[in-house]
Amino acid sequence: MESVNVETKDEVLQRHRNEKKDMQCKIQSMKKSVAKGDRKKKKEVAEQTAEIEAKLKQKHLEELSTFTAEDEEPSLIKHLQEVQISDTVPKVSRAEKRRSKKVTQMKERQALIEEHDIKNIGGTRHIETQTLVKKLKNIGLVIYDIPSDGNCLYSAIVHQLKEVCGQTFTVLDIRVKTSDFLKSNKDDFIPYLSHPDTGEMLTDQQFNEYCDQVANSVQWGGEIELRALSHIFKIPIKVIQAEGSDITIGIEYTNSNKTLILVFHRHMYGLGEHYNSVCLI
Repeated sequence: MESVNVETKDEVLQRHRNEKKDMQCKIQSMKKSVAKGDRKKKKEVAEQTAEIEAKLKQKHLEELSTFTAEDEEPSLIKHLQEVQISDTVPKVSRAEKRRSKKVTQMKERQALIEEHDIKNIGGTRHIETQTLVKKLKNIGLVIYDIPSDGNCLYSAIVHQLKEVCGQTFTVLDIRVKTSDFLKSNKDDFIPYLSHPDTGEMLTDQQFNEYCDQVANSVQWGGEIELRALSHIFKIPIKVIQAEGSDITIGIEYTNSNKTLILVFHRHMYGLGEHYNSVCLI
């Protein structure tokens, strides 16, 4: 019988290093191919590179999950530290400096997320993520990471509207639309909102303040906002979760033949509840 060549932990880590370096080279090449001033192409490339990074991360997480926490944690943390590759795009203006700073912050956040993934192999967050990964894989999807900055629900909706409907919005656009819709349909939504301290239904003034926070802050969004968004865009929104059944909001719009899909995490990287988006495998 022909023997099967099973990679050792160190061989997997080395291959991951090589794959990440190859990915960075590919991304740099894609960035350099964009003509100066071509904002549309630059945005397209940014979306493509984000998807490439998300898929590679997903692949590596699945492969690393086969090792035990005791065997892999020290090597993996060292591995993550070694493969952080800096973006060498020249900084020639304030705008580019701001963009560079944002990229750096995102890389630091990604490193922190991966470190949490490693430390919690076998823990609640890891089990939840692996359950979601398997559920999504069965329908040809992978998790598309959304920053945990208070805008996660709105950012995930922005990504899904672009992917599913070809519509482009900013997070602020979505927040303002949600706030305006809530205000215009107060009687439908106010019974489902209560004051966090007293537990009583909001007064008219408190409801207006809530809506203003939706539009002008990084207040976390939930089911109320999802229901509003489903009505605004007249499209169902499916929320995939590891625990319990998946939820579809806006079933009255199922004849639209399109559905926005979000992933709900209850135990996300020590940050509490979180929404991610999805993309095709």
